[in-house]
Amino acid sequence: MAHGRCIRRYFKRLLLKKKMVFNDTNTTYFNETNYFDEHHVPDIVIHYTIAAAVAMGICLFGIVGNIIVFWYLFFRIQRNKYTVYIVNLAVADLLLLTFSAVLMMVNINTLVGSTPEFEGTVGFLTFLEIMYDLSQYSGMYFLTAISMERCMSVLFPLWYHNHRPKKLSTIMCICLWILGCTESLIENLICPSEDFRNQTQACTGVEIMTFALSIFICLPLMILSSVTLLIAIKRTFRNRYPPRLYIIIIAAIFIFILSVIPFNFLWFLMYFRRLPSIQDTLSLYFASIISVALSSTANPYIYFIVGRLWKQKSNHSIHDALHRAFKAEEDEKEDIKISEEEKTSPNSGETNSTSCNSDQTHDNNT
Repeated sequence: MAHGRCIRRYFKRLLLKKKMVFNDTNTTYFNETNYFDEHHVPDIVIHYTIAAAVAMGICLFGIVGNIIVFWYLFFRIQRNKYTVYIVNLAVADLLLLTFSAVLMMVNINTLVGSTPEFEGTVGFLTFLEIMYDLSQYSGMYFLTAISMERCMSVLFPLWYHNHRPKKLSTIMCICLWILGCTESLIENLICPSEDFRNQTQACTGVEIMTFALSIFICLPLMILSSVTLLIAIKRTFRNRYPPRLYIIIIAAIFIFILSVIPFNFLWFLMYFRRLPSIQDTLSLYFASIISVALSSTANPYIYFIVGRLWKQKSNHSIHDALHRAFKAEEDEKEDIKISEEEKTSPNSGETNSTSCNSDQTHDNNT
């Protein structure tokens, strides 16, 4: 998460001076950094421009999907405890993709534009960094919260159904937005570019805090909840199809871990001067932007695909797909029923099989 802000500052500081580097390889700046090779600069600029354009295309594709999800879940489908998280996650992904696209436009202007510096550049880039980090942190927290809540409903279905506060989802979303905003402001205001470059104690503490929150708190919780849901799917798959919400959570977490988490280690390498050249830094920067955009873009299409699973009708609508994807109340009641049967019956397998057969007979009669 912090890597995006840190690399963008390197990008801004170095590429805004590209003309000086290109025209005079003997300048003090080039001698101190030894970043660019004079013969490879044009190719590098072209490659980075193409990468920025690809990232913009992915962002636009994801913006459309998240707008559709937000529209249907907020206005057309009755909300439940899980869709509240999904709506907020869609908003966070939408903000992230929007500001990523704007950031790529600024980067393209920096690379090939005639006026890379414009009035208010510093303030505008700081605003982009704050909003980018806010949406990214909040999205990570929403994904962690919904996975843990579903995990609790699987582990303790009776307690969860009877004692869960009705407004818990709303309260949690408000708190997570505040947490993401606070973390973004602290990271961007307490650790500006100069402090980051000089590795001040305050900046080091901020970087360690953001890294610990994502790697040592959110990541283990996501993995734990995913393993729990996989076990639940294996337990119930013999008798009925697994709840679609389980698959959505597991798929979203899997994509997030593969595409986003590895780049969180980049801040460590860059902060402690472990990246050998600016080519490596900027390549990883664009790779991280594209990966984050892919993760945020994939979420709405996961909802659409999973919502259409195990449905034999050929005519599908987005409304029906999303409604089936997040229809969790019946799944919770079924989990509670199975839990009670396992406690009361010594032959839980026979009981579950009988229950499944009776349900199928009832569906046929209906």
